[in-house]
Parts: sequence; structure tokens; C-alpha cells
Amino acid sequence: MFTETQVPQDHLDAALAPINSTPSGFAAIALHAALHRALADAGYTTPTDVQARAITPALAGRDLRVSSSTGSGKTASFVLPALQGVLDVRANGPRRDKGVVYGPRVLVLTPTRELAIQVSKATDTYGRHVQGLRVATVVGGVPYGAQLKAMRGPLDVLIATPGRLIDHVKSGKLVLDNVAMLVLDEADRMLDMGFIDDIRFIAECIPKTRQTMMYSATFAGSVGRLAAELLKPDAQTIAVDSHTDTHEHIEQRLHWADDGRHKQALLDHLLTTREVDQALVFTSTQRDADWLADRLADMGHAVASLHGGLPQGRRNHVLQGLRSRKLRVLVATDVAARGIDVPTISHVINFGLPMKAEDYVHRIGRTGRAGRQGLAVTLAEAGDAGMIRRIQQFTTQSIPVATIVGLEPKKAAPRTTGSAGFRSEGGFGGGKPFDRKPRFGAGPAGARKPGGSFKPKRPSAFSR
Repeated sequence: MFTETQVPQDHLDAALAPINSTPSGFAAIALHAALHRALADAGYTTPTDVQARAITPALAGRDLRVSSSTGSGKTASFVLPALQGVLDVRANGPRRDKGVVYGPRVLVLTPTRELAIQVSKATDTYGRHVQGLRVATVVGGVPYGAQLKAMRGPLDVLIATPGRLIDHVKSGKLVLDNVAMLVLDEADRMLDMGFIDDIRFIAECIPKTRQTMMYSATFAGSVGRLAAELLKPDAQTIAVDSHTDTHEHIEQRLHWADDGRHKQALLDHLLTTREVDQALVFTSTQRDADWLADRLADMGHAVASLHGGLPQGRRNHVLQGLRSRKLRVLVATDVAARGIDVPTISHVINFGLPMKAEDYVHRIGRTGRAGRQGLAVTLAEAGDAGMIRRIQQFTTQSIPVATIVGLEPKKAAPRTTGSAGFRSEGGFGGGKPFDRKPRFGAGPAGARKPGGSFKPKRPSAFSR
């Protein structure tokens, strides 16, 4: 797969064979014994659709253009071929001399720190039996010294966000001359964040003979043009899931609110139902995330906010609190929540709507993971009708309208294309009707600390 050695013939033969629509399992894929052992340890026996279709051509060295939705198992579809390439070079390629700066063999670019950490953990999981595997993560918000120490000596896999990576390259502390595989994970998001020039700069620092794999929710527009620049002409296109696919494990609902206070009352009710295991509440801005987390903490919820304005150490602490179940509610912005993979998130609530319709798909994909059922609820006011229409046009699906007994909107619902409605007689999840006075709090305009504290105002399980 890598240019330092020839591609094993069994990988080539497998790549040319017809794709089996009913894969017989990871055992049928030509991976090193150490990788099969790690998969067995993790309890993975059958590849997902994207894994079944992408791993084999990736092992054969093909450039890939992969369109796959979040939660589809795409990380393993490039991590496993990357680790196989590392093992192939170790067995057949030239040895690396000590004291020589080689840089990484595999470079994975991600849009956010959280996604980079998620990919790093997956690499550690699948590479746990690869002796001497060296993986480093380079992201913003972390001291340079610790990253420089992690990059010393021969490096197998480097996972990075574009900005911090370029800092190390321009300082001369990192070379990319020996990168044999370049992976762009969530390329569409990186372009949305303005990284297109950074990606081009990084690509120029890497040998043209590299293998390139791009993963994106869509390859329309600028993402498609960038793919044409970076991928070889014979790149294989793999479209597994699209934004128009139904989310069979996720129930979607739309609640219309008369105003901000009505929306707060709806959120309060949703978070008190028994069905909520853990909830991820999205806001549109960092200020709203902090304000709402403070408000929910005052009500006694184990809650914290997560957004790009927090230091990396705090963000890591919050995510660990979510994974360890010390947090029941996480209030986050789109950028910060990118890459969160916590199967126990049972509810996603859009308290603030996304800036782009495609972000709605990524948001709701935070629930209904690992085969579990999830509920995605959107709280919208009349002024949000345009975005609701764009979301429904983008997904080619209507979001069913629901009401909660005692909290029905008094205003007529705005007209949105294809909206179908139903009435939830006992609130959502079949709970008891809402029969208590809703608690109204101050809205974002009256926030006490704009962009301020993320610590709960009252003691909670997370703060103890």
C-alpha cells in the first residue's frame, strides 16, 4: 500500500474482486494477525457497510473519495488500512535510523480537537497489539513542548488539526517528507471552518506519490473541487450513506414555541422525563451555551457547557465527565460537539438551530449510536421556519411536529414544506401529562456572565 514497499498480491486480488453485499466478517479481510486480534478484543466481528467497501481498496493503495454519515464506523475504515501499511513497511521496507527526523508515515487531518482525540483513541484500540506503535496527536490548546516531545523519533501515525500542524511544520520541528498516506476526515467541515488553504499547504509538503483518502458528508462544490486537486484520477468513489437516508435508530420531532420562555419550558419538561439517559443540547453560540448550562445547573441538573472558547484541559475534563456518566446534560456548540461518540446519549435537543442545514444531520447523529434508539428534538420559533424548511429540503424528509400536553403553542405553526404533525398525549416518551407550572428563566439577553463560567451554580455529581 505504501510507496516504500510493493503492495501484497492478495490485497490487489481482493481489491479487484466484486464487492460482497453480505460481508462474511473481518476474518475475510487480509489484515495482519495483530489487527485481527485487536478487533476480536474489541468484540468486532462483522464490518459495517463503509468498512466492508473501503478497507479492501484502501489496502490495495487506491485513493478513496468516501461519503458516509456519522456513526457509520468510518474511522476504522481508514485506521485499519493505515496500521496495515505501517506493518507492511516494518516487514519489507528500509529500517529507520535513530537520530534522523523522519516524521509520520500516516497523517490524519481532522477539523476539531475532539475528533482528533477520537481518532487517536481508535488508533490505539486497533493498534494495541502492534509492537512499538507510535501515535501522536497535534491540536491547538495544548502546550507545544508536550507535542514536540511526542513527535521525537520515528513516528507511525500523526493525527492533527491543520492550524497547529502548520505551526510545527513552519518552525522546522516536523517534516512530512515520508508521509505515505494522507487522510482528510470530515473534509467538508474543515472547509466550512476555512482550512482550505491550510490543507493545500500541507498537501504540498507531502510526496505526490502518497495515498489520499477523503471522507466527507458531501463532495459537492468546493469539497469536490478540492478532491479533484488532491486525489489521483483513478480514485475510487464510495457512497455509503447520504444526508437523504433515513435514520432508522433516531426518532425526530419538532416542537414549535411561541417565544424564548416557551422554548425554555419545553426544554425543562424534556429533560425531566424518565427516558433521558444523557442529553446533548445544542446552542447556536458560545454565550448561549454558557448561559443555558448555568440555568440548568441552577435547576439541579448535572450539566456543563462545551465550546471552542474553553481551554483544552477543561474540554477534556467535560468530555470525560460525559463518558463516565457524571454529567447527564451537555450543552454544546456545533464545533465543540464534532466527534463526540458516547453511545449513552439518548437525546439530542436543538435548543438553538444550526447555521447550516447539513449540520442538523451531524447533530442528530450524536444519538442512536451503536445500534441504540435515540430521540432528536428540535425546538423552533416562528423566525426559525426558514431554517426548518432548508433542513427538510436538504434531508428530503419532513420532521414530524409534536406537542406536549399543557405546553401547546398558542400561535399557529408556521408553514414549512412537508411538515406532518402528530400529538403526543403524554409528553414525549409516553410520560405523564405536563401538569405543573413551568419554570421560566431569564433568556440569553439577561445572562449574568456572557461567555462566562461553565461550573454549575449548585453542587452536582459532576462537581463533587
